[in-house]
Amino acid sequence: MLGLQMATDPRWVKIVEKNIQEILIDHAYCEQKAASNAISMIVQYPQYSDLVEAMTAICREEMEHFDMVHQKLKERGFELGFERKDPYVNDLALYLKQGKVNSTPHGVFVNKMLFAAMIEARSCERFKILSEEIADADLRKFYRDLMESEARHYTTFLGFARKYANGIDVDAAWKEFLAFEAKLMESYSQKETMHG
Repeated sequence: MLGLQMATDPRWVKIVEKNIQEILIDHAYCEQKAASNAISMIVQYPQYSDLVEAMTAICREEMEHFDMVHQKLKERGFELGFERKDPYVNDLALYLKQGKVNSTPHGVFVNKMLFAAMIEARSCERFKILSEEIADADLRKFYRDLMESEARHYTTFLGFARKYANGIDVDAAWKEFLAFEAKLMESYSQKETMHG
C-alpha cells in the first residue's frame, strides 16, 4: 500500500532493541518535527482551507503522539534528551532541491507534499516492523496503534499534491522519488533511530 520499493533490513529491530531509549528519543522528535511541518504548511498555504484544516488535525495528532512517546520515556526512567539529526530526512530534502519536479510555486508545493508523504510512509513501515518484531510487548502494541495514523497522514499529503498540482505529473514524480528513496535505503537501517 505504501509503495516503498525497499523494505527495512529486518536486523534493524535488533539494533533498536539494544537501545530503546535512543529510538524513543528519536521518535519523539520525529513527531515534534511532523507537527512543526504541519504548522509550516498552514503558514505557507493559507489559501487552501481544506489543507489548513487537515494540517491542523495532523499537528494536533502529531503532538499527541509526541506526548505519548514522552510518557513512554518517563515510564522507563528515561529523559527526553536533545534532538537528533536525521540524515535520511536531509537526503530526501537534497534530492527534491535538485529540481526533480520544478521550481514554480506549484512545483515547490508538490515537492513539500511528496517530502512529507515519504517520511510518513517510511515511518509507517518502521512502526509496522516494530509492532510485529520487537520483543517488548508494550512497544509492539504502542507501535501498532501509531502505525495506522501514519498511513492516514501519508495518503493525506499525496492527496494534496495531486489536488493542487496544476499540471504537474505527481504520479511520475512520486515514482521517481520512490526509486531514489529505495536506493537511499541501501545505506540505512544501521542505527537505532526511526529513519537511521
